[in-house]
Amino acid sequence: RVQLVESGGGSVQAGGSLRLSCAASGFLYQRLCMGWFRQAPGKEREAVATVYTVSGPTYYADSVKGRFTISQDNAKNTLYLQMNSLKTEDTAMYYCAADYLAQRSCASMVAGRFSYWGQGTQVTVPS
Repeated sequence: RVQLVESGGGSVQAGGSLRLSCAASGFLYQRLCMGWFRQAPGKEREAVATVYTVSGPTYYADSVKGRFTISQDNAKNTLYLQMNSLKTEDTAMYYCAADYLAQRSCASMVAGRFSYWGQGTQVTVPS
């Protein structure tokens, strides 16, 4: 049974940092694309970053480039999102996602292409 469990969310002042974790189980790491998405109240779910786990290329939304870093620890089957220089507009529920995708599809960062999702973890950056 595949499972994704996020942790690490919380409330942090603007300019601060948080690291999200996503513990994955039940996946085969062949052609697996994993990623982080977020959804703020009243807004559509948007991509934050994805990684093609086999070969390691990473992809980022323009809004987080230079501030967020996606990484993986294959030994621990865990995906991370290091978030620095947080802004109020980063406030959202953050979701971990995974699916067996071609690298080009992973790079597209389209939420509808992912079948497996975690329950989400809330990140709040107060104004």
